[in-house]
Amino acid sequence: MNPVKHSGHPRINRTARRRLAADAGLLVVTAAFVLPLAWLVFASFDAEATLRVEPPQHPTLENFSAVLTDEITFTPMRNSLLLCGGATALTVVCAALAAYPLSRFPSRLNRPYLLGILFTTCLPVTAVMVPVYGLFVQTDFIDTMYGTALFLAASQLPFAVWLMKNFMDGVPEVLEEAAWTDGASWLQSLLRVVLPLMGPGVSVVAIYSFVMMWGNFFVPFMLLLSPEQMPASVSIYTFFGNYGAVVYGQLAAFSVLYSTPVILLYVLVSRRLGGGFALGGAVQG
Repeated sequence: MNPVKHSGHPRINRTARRRLAADAGLLVVTAAFVLPLAWLVFASFDAEATLRVEPPQHPTLENFSAVLTDEITFTPMRNSLLLCGGATALTVVCAALAAYPLSRFPSRLNRPYLLGILFTTCLPVTAVMVPVYGLFVQTDFIDTMYGTALFLAASQLPFAVWLMKNFMDGVPEVLEEAAWTDGASWLQSLLRVVLPLMGPGVSVVAIYSFVMMWGNFFVPFMLLLSPEQMPASVSIYTFFGNYGAVVYGQLAAFSVLYSTPVILLYVLVSRRLGGGFALGGAVQG
């Protein structure tokens, strides 16, 4: 007797093919992220680094020693921390004050207003830099750290208001009503009740704003003129020499150092990001 061959179920085969296709797509996306990071790490320890992704034959710290100077790294990094840190703090404060009435006082105008400010994020920054540059020249804000920080904060504020408002909606109003009963003002309830309970939301807004500002090249390049005030996002351009010559090893080493503050910021607040809103004990009693 001939053995009977059983063919697999068509639906099972189709599901398996889809799963394989999804896994292959994920592998491609993973490689697209892993390969540049691998090159960055390998090249930073290679004195003769090229564009090839390969481990260094003779690992060395020469690239880090070459870039760890006041002119190349320390001053630009300090400028970036002052510029982005100040702009982030301003963004978080303004976003919280703007999101509070949108979250606590419903109105028919709230949605058009939110859509209007969200539309401003669709405008490319290059489209507004010419009038902004002229305005900064007339107001003596050009080549100033505080003026550049103010514009960076304004550019990130629309989306920050959206994020802050969504997180603020998750805080029960009954908690504020209890604070108002005890004689607290709306500002006191915002500072002592709402913001502490939405700590993860504030952290998300702060991290998003800081990361977007940290990697911004065009705005400080246009608004800051003095070399001693340039942030690291602009000074990294100095590693690209004339006639296409690039010092790849030093560029990779500087890029690793440049990425460190953002990574440390995320690590410091990662626990709060996964903790959720601590409302369980607040609504009891």
